[in-house]
Amino acid sequence: MSTLDAPAPLVPVEPLGAVEPLGAVEPLGAHTPLMAPRAVRPAAILSVASELPEGRLTNAELAATLGVTEEWIVSRTGIRERRRAGTDDRLSDYATRAGARALRRAGVAAADLDLVIVATLSQDELSPNTAPIVADNLGATGAGAFDVGAACMSFLTAVGQGTAQIEAGRAEHVLVIGADFITRITDYTDRRIAPLFGDGAGAVVLGVGGGARGEIGPIVLGADGSQASRLYVPLSDRTVRMDGHEVFRHAVARMSEVTQEAAARAGLTLGEIDLFVYHQANGRITRAIGERLGLDPGRVVDCI
Repeated sequence: MSTLDAPAPLVPVEPLGAVEPLGAVEPLGAHTPLMAPRAVRPAAILSVASELPEGRLTNAELAATLGVTEEWIVSRTGIRERRRAGTDDRLSDYATRAGARALRRAGVAAADLDLVIVATLSQDELSPNTAPIVADNLGATGAGAFDVGAACMSFLTAVGQGTAQIEAGRAEHVLVIGADFITRITDYTDRRIAPLFGDGAGAVVLGVGGGARGEIGPIVLGADGSQASRLYVPLSDRTVRMDGHEVFRHAVARMSEVTQEAAARAGLTLGEIDLFVYHQANGRITRAIGERLGLDPGRVVDCI
């Protein structure tokens, strides 16, 4: 079939699978069902900030090149447009501006940072890392700095690293930035992938908590390297490759599992939690997780 054919025949190659097959996914193996170990001191999120490109890639533009309709894209992703960085934009600059805004909101000077962590898989160069450049841009001359490359899990992983440093007393203030220009590694001839990704940066400042709002509770991290072929970016062409159906199934199953585990570690039931804020990858994924866990849609944040 030509990619210019009408949308009707596209059903077999839609980017996301249905919810029904989820029961066939085997569990990864549960973590030890224990409460999180008592930390020396708590860590807290002191501020949140973001930085987005002005450029936008709309569904109308994508639909015209992919041979589908705007409604076809929305129905499968929940996405109507995505931010897109300019050709001369640098990821480190966006990360720097997000970090600077977060520092101002937290009332923390760059000179007082102990650590700068940037979570990304689309850095400007393979080396150096983005974090040392951002630290230098900000004037954080006394901070250690490194990148975390764990794709969709990068930001949570980086927050986990920064939190642990504060809890252990090795750091007082940590700047964590999640930043990606995924449009630069997206194949815009593949209708299964092209609508999904955008560009932007977000930052949080972590500091010592004291019972105030923003204190960070248990963090549950997992991994399954056996699924590496489902979603990857080869060095040969630095372009996202994805089995959308399988990614959907595993995303819903795994995030449902860790939701229950994180709540249990915090000593809470799902009914006692006001808001569930998931990785905002796709509208169908977040809806499916909410349905699987029996959550009221008003308690599941959707900013897609």
